Amino acid sequence: MSVLIWHRPACSNARGALALIRAAGIEPAIVDYVAHPPSVDALRAAIAAAGLGVREAIRDKEPDYAARGLDDPAVPDDALLAAMVAAPILINRPFVFTPKGVRLCRPPERVLDLL
Repeated sequence: MSVLIWHRPACSNARGALALIRAAGIEPAIVDYVAHPPSVDALRAAIAAAGLGVREAIRDKEPDYAARGLDDPAVPDDALLAAMVAAPILINRPFVFTPKGVRLCRPPERVLDLL
């Protein structure tokens, strides 16, 4: 099975999802999405495929969120997506992609439906 994870090693949820994938005997393709951020189109597609809204996929606890004024509910999705690509630390994690679908795996056990 082909599995891809947008991973951040410092994130306990990302580490947990990665451990569960590996425990299932799968070595996923790992993308450090902070070093290699997705395009706006790829991010938009991942969020939609996961069945989320853009605000559900943004890390609102990051200092950059408020500093950029993204906490204003009037900020449109396109501006949120552009901010997430410009400052990928704002992308919630981990996103996991398999032939069974895409999920934001918070908590990490959400990855199990994809394996």
